[in-house]
Amino acid sequence: MRQYSALPHRPLRPHTRFHTPSQTLPPRVTLEDPAIAVMTDFQKVTAFTIDPGVSVDTAARVMRRRHVHLLLVVDVENHLLGIITSTDLLGEKTLQCISARGIAREDALVRDIMTPESRIEVIAMDDVMHAHVGHVVATLKATGRRHAAVVDEDASGHQILRGLFAASQLAQQLGEPVDTMAVAHTFAEISAALKA
Repeated sequence: MRQYSALPHRPLRPHTRFHTPSQTLPPRVTLEDPAIAVMTDFQKVTAFTIDPGVSVDTAARVMRRRHVHLLLVVDVENHLLGIITSTDLLGEKTLQCISARGIAREDALVRDIMTPESRIEVIAMDDVMHAHVGHVVATLKATGRRHAAVVDEDASGHQILRGLFAASQLAQQLGEPVDTMAVAHTFAEISAALKA
């Protein structure tokens, strides 16, 4: 049997970074390009997750470190419980939670301000495969959201989160801003927006 010698080793240098998977995206797209070209595909990149019991400040640090604006909130078995965005962390949701519960910011938890899975609307991967970038932009504008989730189905027919569309990534790849401000369509919506 062949004898193998140990590989040479050396000390780890300070400030060493580590590799992370990256999805190669086309640098520029047009509204006519395939929608899949602007989707963050979880078959190609790691989805960043967080526990619901973590503080909102910790979630903000994770987003900054990972250079993302959205985290998937999952349980110990990696079932999706909801999502949390940088807008949630820095906006009204956190302030309303702190005020309503009479707590300090450091006591506000991800579960308190996340969007629960029951309120997340998704797009089918089959629809994405036949869509263009322009369809994605129109969808984000119509919903007034900065992100859209895409689902696939496994062999048993259960939904699997396949990927995400993000307005920030769209803007970067299109080379122009993507404004997704919610548009109130009825008097009741306008009234509700003014009271918020």
